[in-house]
Amino acid sequence: MAKFRTVTVAALVALAATGALAGQAQRKPVAVANAPVALPQSTTLIDSYPATRKAPGVVAVVGVGDSVNVHSAGTLAFEPTAPKVDGNSLWRVYSMTKPITAMAAMMLIEEGKLKLDDPISKFIPAFKNMTVLVDGTKDLTAVPAKNQITVRHLLTHTAGLGYTIVTKGPLLKAYDEAGITPFTSTAQAEKDLRKVRPATLQAFAEKVATLPLIAEPGTKWSYSIGLDVMGAVIEKVSGMPFDAFLQKRIFTPLKMKSTFFTVPAADAKRLSTGYAFVGVNPLPLDAGATSVFLQPPSFPYGGAGLVMSANDYDRFLHMLQNGGTLDGARILKPETVALAMSNLLPTGVTYPGAVANTGGAPGPSQGFGAGGSVYLVDLPGGPGKGTYGWGGAAGTIAWVDPKNKVRATVMVNYLPGDRWPLRTDFTKALYADLAH
Repeated sequence: MAKFRTVTVAALVALAATGALAGQAQRKPVAVANAPVALPQSTTLIDSYPATRKAPGVVAVVGVGDSVNVHSAGTLAFEPTAPKVDGNSLWRVYSMTKPITAMAAMMLIEEGKLKLDDPISKFIPAFKNMTVLVDGTKDLTAVPAKNQITVRHLLTHTAGLGYTIVTKGPLLKAYDEAGITPFTSTAQAEKDLRKVRPATLQAFAEKVATLPLIAEPGTKWSYSIGLDVMGAVIEKVSGMPFDAFLQKRIFTPLKMKSTFFTVPAADAKRLSTGYAFVGVNPLPLDAGATSVFLQPPSFPYGGAGLVMSANDYDRFLHMLQNGGTLDGARILKPETVALAMSNLLPTGVTYPGAVANTGGAPGPSQGFGAGGSVYLVDLPGGPGKGTYGWGGAAGTIAWVDPKNKVRATVMVNYLPGDRWPLRTDFTKALYADLAH
């Protein structure tokens, strides 16, 4: 059985104990580590996926304290000649893009350029006079909204916006006809979607503003395109293209060199093949060597657009674990990280739990922060209070547990993402390993 490979990285441990993390006692039995960590149950689980053809390959990166433990098993595709996966292999992370977009928004909030409860019509006037469906199961009859959509609503999926993966009925048809599809899947699907999809991020947002909402803003949690619209707000407020802002303010300072909206041709050999399960059979949807992700998207999708390595996503999580800093690069202040990873839901709104196939954590006692779910209590034998994260449609998972100084990223690429209980099983295995 292969073992996790550990690389100790330089980080400022003291920063993880200040600001948001001050006063948070280390919860036993998890221990902070700067040396290799034995994770036998986690390793066995990861190894089992390619061994039983649940996935051609899996990469897991686990951080305990300042250690970076990388375990890889299998290959980029089911073909016998496919290269082996490693920490630098590339994966479609889909909705794991959302926390990154959300933290970009938090940077602007920290700088005073945005406020959580700013109406987004302040930046994109088209959202000033929204309407709300009367009965979305019947038709698109709508009445004027009583509330304005705010930055908080976009970050927490409480804006009343829809999403083609969960919306139903007449509004889904309206979204499809208007091209409100901010994601990339296969070459053929992309060819069809571009016939109607707006050509720019700002045009996309303005088109969204012409469609009715499923609920009054600030009254209901419903998975949405909120983080895609947030990208348009970031673009307006920063005065920079959204993808350029992410590159300059997050990816470059964190040395995330394998994070792309468009995968360079030279890196195609590192890109996994995307699969879809039909019964027990995995069918290739998007081969890495000829992937649609080698072509630029219509615009950068803040909700589901990134392709990344497990090592890069770990650097993002490590920064959050440290209270906003990694290897001397300050991305956010500790108090901003604490705010982002707290329950930001509007008063009276509860988070009902992850929608199937979104990669979010199942289970009770959760709220919702900036782009990801947040545990409101310690789970016995599991994540601590304040654990924040999200997942992706193709099975990828990621979370950071600041209280216990633990973080995890697991990469696979198959649809539906909940075909196997990877998140539940890996979380259980990891915390069992850490308890010994």
